[in-house]
Amino acid sequence: MSFFKRKKETEPQFYATVADGLKKIYKGKLLPLEETYDFHEFVSPALNEPDFDAKPMVLLVGQYSTGKTSFIRYLLERDYPGIRIGPEPTTDSFTAVMYGENEQVIPGNALAVDKSKQFRPLSKFGGSFLNRFQCSILKSTVLKCVTMIDTPGILSGEKQRVDRGYDFVGVLRWFAERVDRIILLFDANKLDISDEFRRSIEAIHGYEDKVRIVLNKADQVDHQELMRVYGALMWSISKVIQVPECPKIFVGSFWDQQLKHDLYRRLFEKELQCLFDDLQDLPRYAAMRKLNDFIKRARMAKIHAYIISNLKEDMPKMFGKGRKKKELIKNLPVLLKKIQEENMVATSDLPELTSMQEQLDKADFTKFPPLKEKLIAQVNHMLDKDIADLMAIVPTDFSEPVIRGGAFDDVKDMTSPFGFEKCEGIDLGSGEPDWIVTKEREKWDDIFRSLGPSKGKITGSVAKKEMVKSRLPNPVLAKVWRLADVDQDGMLDADEFALSMHLINIKLDGFDLPDELPGHLIPPSKKKLFNGGGASGSESGSGNSY
Repeated sequence: MSFFKRKKETEPQFYATVADGLKKIYKGKLLPLEETYDFHEFVSPALNEPDFDAKPMVLLVGQYSTGKTSFIRYLLERDYPGIRIGPEPTTDSFTAVMYGENEQVIPGNALAVDKSKQFRPLSKFGGSFLNRFQCSILKSTVLKCVTMIDTPGILSGEKQRVDRGYDFVGVLRWFAERVDRIILLFDANKLDISDEFRRSIEAIHGYEDKVRIVLNKADQVDHQELMRVYGALMWSISKVIQVPECPKIFVGSFWDQQLKHDLYRRLFEKELQCLFDDLQDLPRYAAMRKLNDFIKRARMAKIHAYIISNLKEDMPKMFGKGRKKKELIKNLPVLLKKIQEENMVATSDLPELTSMQEQLDKADFTKFPPLKEKLIAQVNHMLDKDIADLMAIVPTDFSEPVIRGGAFDDVKDMTSPFGFEKCEGIDLGSGEPDWIVTKEREKWDDIFRSLGPSKGKITGSVAKKEMVKSRLPNPVLAKVWRLADVDQDGMLDADEFALSMHLINIKLDGFDLPDELPGHLIPPSKKKLFNGGGASGSESGSGNSY
């Protein structure tokens, strides 16, 4: 019998997708451990099928009037049902903006009983929260691949936390565990971090890898003030987010109105491209994110089981249970240290001490179960074997499309003159009838003649003396030489020298150089070498010039 049992255990499992596999191993191996040790009461509610099937979610958090709702509108390029935008605290509820054929607003109490959506566990935060939670459904191409979560603006002072009527920080923590990206928005005109905002940021501890910071409305300050604002924000964030390096900060003005100060227009455009690259690929990395969060949850469940079982073991059988309970709660740091050493647990994986003590104070220790090694072994096998199997199919589950529609199509536009770096930098002159280099050709020809060309060409050593005056690094100049030496003869004629000067100026203006020379930059005298096609750079070039 043991032979057949062993064979059954080692039989390989086959999963169609990562989400399908996670559902099966969660129900079969992790859920029993969570239910045994009341993990859902102490740490996190149970996962449901919609949690595994849900589209990627983006959570926006910030103080009032930082542009959270405007940011969503900017992405969608349209209003959504229930939207309210203004300088005062207009958003007083959590709003999930999702895709649907019929535009409508679904109230929170209805969402809490909808089995097709992932919000049912939020009912634990009570009716006061559900009255301030809603879902806006609209037909937007952007929302086919992602769900946006808008949050109430955070005010300063202790009164705000009391008046909400529900556990605001607890709700944020629930979302932080499940979303794919957390965007913290700051207004360039007010960088103060209020008490509640500080608690909100601390609530996402453990999920810093999901955090991106946006300094919004950056066009409202001039260039000198912007440097000070950026430095002040870095300093403020470092005091709250306890990580060695501050998360990436994106600077810009995320709305469709005229820029007040456009000195940093190019900076804003580059930051916008980086932020949209980060958001656009969320569907492609959703499977890996779910795996990552699932592994985190499994580790937390194991540690919770060790804590509960140790507390059970230390409780007396008959008398003095109340006194012993208080003593165990007081000495919880000692127990956590013991668990950490015995099970090789990282400090960052341990639960927050004060919160755990508060929850234990309400619990009945006599109902705690002892440690069940079989459940622990089952989870260990899941982490060692099942998760590895799912990791193997992540590449085949990488067929999800990137986010399209709305602002994503405009920001990523590469056809109109207003696309990123179109009609500037290396793209300058594309589509024009004349060779763009001829506009400054007279100046380059004067320099070329002063270098004493022989038979209409200069050698690499002669060209180098002029090119190094740009003070660009040698590897950059080597690339310029490779691109400019179109006929790859190890020398530069007048056309090629003018091209090299043009490329150097492009780099000095802050633009990147391509790996291959675009067709519109090929000198007219060299077009016949490429039959009208683009020039591909030689790997060797002149070989010994730089």
